[in-house]
Amino acid sequence: MTPTAPALQLEHVSKDFRFGSLFSRAVHHAVVDVNLHLERCHVLGVVGESGSGKSTLGRIAVGLIPPTSGTVTVAGERLDNLDAGALRRKRRQMQMIFQDSSSSLNPRMTLQDLLMEPFRVQGLLTEPDRRRRASELADEVQLAQAFLPRMPHEFSGGQRQRISIARALALDPGLIVADEPVSALDVSVQAAILNLLKDIQEARDLSMLFISHDMAVIEFMSDDVAVIYQGRIVEHAACQEVFAKPRNDYTKLLLTSTPSL
Repeated sequence: MTPTAPALQLEHVSKDFRFGSLFSRAVHHAVVDVNLHLERCHVLGVVGESGSGKSTLGRIAVGLIPPTSGTVTVAGERLDNLDAGALRRKRRQMQMIFQDSSSSLNPRMTLQDLLMEPFRVQGLLTEPDRRRRASELADEVQLAQAFLPRMPHEFSGGQRQRISIARALALDPGLIVADEPVSALDVSVQAAILNLLKDIQEARDLSMLFISHDMAVIEFMSDDVAVIYQGRIVEHAACQEVFAKPRNDYTKLLLTSTPSL
């Protein structure tokens, strides 16, 4: 890790998906020549409509899928230069919060086990220390200690997303990619989760790539904004600048169609 390096840097990143039969092949260009730069302790919002490539970009950023071309650098280390063991260790530094908490939580595990699992997978801490950290993580995301023996189906959607956030924080990562973390929640719950994320980001000095289709959410969470359209970044600037003086027509369209938060 290089202390002065950006939290995340994408250089000329593209991702193609090929599909079809042996005799009829087609290519979908999901991400096209993207350059992004995320400073440490900042939040970079990536905004675009469904199918724009923003979720694919998030998965590339944390090494879940490889780019077709281009490079991804996290805290000074290029992911494509790491062998399997080094990449596994690197994953402690970068975590992802998914949109659908239901599909990302094992339905057969209690809250305590879910929060202890990251330490078990990485072979970290003794069992008593894992239980202690599980309790601390539950506190951090404002889940009562009495909830630790409960199963995922016993929680509301907002509570399950808090569990996902706690799991992402367990290994003390420097980089979090939050992929539409509130879009599946009721409007009444969204503000509470956004406030929680903002408080945690500031308290932990996290670097965050925050992905959303909602410009109001992006404005609330972000220091800088990248607007993605058909896989390409069409505007990238400070949040205040994008919202006060948008330059791209697509950005203007997104702004006019979004109510205030």
